[in-house]
Amino acid sequence: MVRSRRWYRPLGGGYTGRMQITSTRLPQARRIRVGASLSREARLRLRWMEYYLAHGRNARKTCLHFGISSATFYRWWHRYDPRRLPSLEDDRHTRRPRRVRPPQTPPDLVAAIRRVREAYPRWGKVKLAVLLRREGWTVSASTVGRTLTRLRAAGQLHEPPVVRAQLAKRRRRRPRPHARRKPWDYRPQQPGDLVAIDSTPIEVRPGLRRVHFTVRDVVSRKDVLVAHGRATSWAARDVLQVALNRMGFPIRAIQIDGGSEFKALFEAACQTLRLPLYVLPPRSPKLNAHVERAQRTHQEEFYDLLEEIPESIPVHNALLREWEEIYNAVRPHEALGYLTPNEFLARVESR
Repeated sequence: MVRSRRWYRPLGGGYTGRMQITSTRLPQARRIRVGASLSREARLRLRWMEYYLAHGRNARKTCLHFGISSATFYRWWHRYDPRRLPSLEDDRHTRRPRRVRPPQTPPDLVAAIRRVREAYPRWGKVKLAVLLRREGWTVSASTVGRTLTRLRAAGQLHEPPVVRAQLAKRRRRRPRPHARRKPWDYRPQQPGDLVAIDSTPIEVRPGLRRVHFTVRDVVSRKDVLVAHGRATSWAARDVLQVALNRMGFPIRAIQIDGGSEFKALFEAACQTLRLPLYVLPPRSPKLNAHVERAQRTHQEEFYDLLEEIPESIPVHNALLREWEEIYNAVRPHEALGYLTPNEFLARVESR
């Protein structure tokens, strides 16, 4: 198809500067040869143009016939060049400006972002921005995220390998005849109203496993972490005593799952201390969501980044104690408005 243009003179005289299309047809053989090389989408758009020209240039009728919007039709009509049918192909040219303003992030801030990211590689941009603001930087989470993206693309960001994989095994949960279920209307309001305890196995090396206990206050999100060689009621009782000493506030109720380690000596200790003991129904981890999520966090941000777990339990507990201090005093928590558990507790005490 060839579009021939000519200037025409209106009745009133003078040139209008407009163009009039008098012919839109290519020789049939050439049209078939050129059209055969078009994509399916471009051939469909060519049908739009032919229908439009064959029906008196009625754009509304064309749009109704093909089920397209007028904006779509006119966009392609203005692009359409009958002497160059590939003009109906999708525009593969980028719209990115030729000159893009370079990032304005100061080099000192970039270095600080990389430093805190490599110190806490599993923390997101929002938590890292909170840490940087504590150091006196004026920075947003978006700036941190964009900077990390640029550093990663340039190969300047050290990403530690995940050297350990979580090995979880579902335990058979047995009924608890001596403990009671948590009342449906019980709602913890203050720190200590409900403290959840859970355990998970940790593989030290092939053939050697250890048990990690997490004690979490569901209100303040403060955690106490202890490791033992076996999941026994004696170990769980020891964890309870450690939690009573480290929490820093009275514990008024305990929530556990149906694990055997929370029976016998552990349950007897709770009865001696007159602590209500709430046992969750079998196969209901969603009801223990606070401590279950804490277990995942400790796995991803502590265990997965260790090259090896010490075979000595005291050394293991010493490392856990250091991570516990970071978790409670340094790591921002989204659920607490990006405060640390210790900062949240300080605010509660000051009321």
